[in-house]
Order: sequence, then C-alpha cells, then structure tokens
Amino acid sequence: MFNTGSGSCDAEAHSQAQKIFEEAGLHDVEMHVVEPSEVARALRTAVANADVLVVLGGDGTIGGAATLCGAEGPFLIPLPGGTMNMLPKALYGTADWPSALRATLADPQIKVVSGGEAEGHRFYCAAIFGAPSLWADAREAVREGDLVEAAKRAVTATRRSLSDAIDYEFGAMAGSADAVAVICPLISQAMAGEEEALEAVALDPGTAAGLFGLAFHAAFDGWRNDPSVTRAKVKCVDVLAHGEIPAILDGEKVEIERHAKVTFLPTAFRAIVAAARQD
Repeated sequence: MFNTGSGSCDAEAHSQAQKIFEEAGLHDVEMHVVEPSEVARALRTAVANADVLVVLGGDGTIGGAATLCGAEGPFLIPLPGGTMNMLPKALYGTADWPSALRATLADPQIKVVSGGEAEGHRFYCAAIFGAPSLWADAREAVREGDLVEAAKRAVTATRRSLSDAIDYEFGAMAGSADAVAVICPLISQAMAGEEEALEAVALDPGTAAGLFGLAFHAAFDGWRNDPSVTRAKVKCVDVLAHGEIPAILDGEKVEIERHAKVTFLPTAFRAIVAAARQD
C-alpha cells in the first residue's frame, strides 16, 4: 500500500515497486495507491486480507499499520516514505525504500518486534513525554516556511519546558523531571534487541537548545553520560502531570491525559527484514 501523502510516494513509486516485486518472482502482488484520507480504511482492509503487508508512508501511516497487524496479523514490511522514518530506519537502516524492499525480498527473515503502549497509543522505537516534545510544533512551522509562527511556538515550548515538570515512577524509582523518554529494545543502545524491557529515562535539560535536542534525538545521541540523566530498565512506567501531557511517539505528536501508564509489549508485530540486518 502506498500513501500518496508521503514525500517518497511520487508518480513513479507504483511502477518502481511493481518492477522490484517482479524481479523477486512475485507477479501476483495486489497493490493499492491511496489518498491520505483513505489510508485508515485501506489499512484495515489490507490487514484483514493480506499475509504480508508492504506499506510506504510516513511515521503515522507506518505506526498505524504496525498496530493493526499486531502480534497475530500479517507480516509487515514498513518502507520509509516520510520525514523521520523512525521505524523503517531501525529495521532497514538508512537505505531508501526501493533498496530496502529489494534487499528484503532477496533474503527475507522474520523479526519479532517488541514495543510499548501508552494509554492506548503504541510505539516501537521511542516515546518522549513532557513539554520538550512541544518543540515538534516549532519544527513543523519551520518546515512550512512560517518563521513567525515557528518563533511563537518555540517561545511556548521553552516556557512550558521550564515550568511544567512531570512526576515519574520507574518501578521502585520515582522522581520529577522536565521530560521522560521511554526507549524500546529495537533502537536502545543500552539493551540487546531481544531484551524484554523498556529503557526509561528521566531528563532535566537546562537550556532551550538542550530541550530542542531532546525532542528529536533522545533515542540516538550519546546523552547517557550526562550526570542529570536517571535511567532504569522496566516493564512499566508511570508518568503524571498537572494537566495534559504532550508526547511524541515514534515521531507522531499525541496528547495524553494527566496520567500515562506505559507498558512493555513483548510481541508488538512481526516484521520481515533482510536476513543480513537481523540481530
């Protein structure tokens, strides 16, 4: 399935994908190119009928497909078609979608992907809770070319980041922080991919630049050596705030009520990856 609203789904994507499937000896692939408004319906139909679901789309489309596939649904090949592409990058590296698809079909292997769930919202790479996630609004305004709006949103994010602390519980460990990140084994540099736990992190960044960096790089950068960072490996995380908790789950912004319980999912969905990349 191809989401035409994603940046990588141009007029050539359909024919390019068809050629790759045929090169792999797959001549009866059912392909659908859908508008953004039809993505949810198309995904539900595909999940109900497919054995293997290939999706080209942004983080929202990919996350929706993974959630619908679940532990018992079709196998998923999520191809990078958006901006952040967190889940595809974790599974296929930085390759573009044609290269990722070609390599996967040439030497396919099943990979069980664990994840987390926060009040009904699933994620498979990382979730960030707290005001620093509001920097995503400023980033979107910059991308749209509205620098005045970007400045306003940046000021709002900074003010809330400096005033809206959140409480957390990582098992027996509890405290208060500006932000909490929950990182899945798929991308955590502190855990093996098969480890059955989440990496929970409490952070207290001190500057606007640090908060901006947290919002977009918490899962990847070498911040673990910072003495202000509190970390734990747990299967359950509680986050509590005085009001709604802004959050980013796998690159997508969501709003969660004042209490968020995050739980570990040992089998969130089953991906197909190139065997050479299998852990």
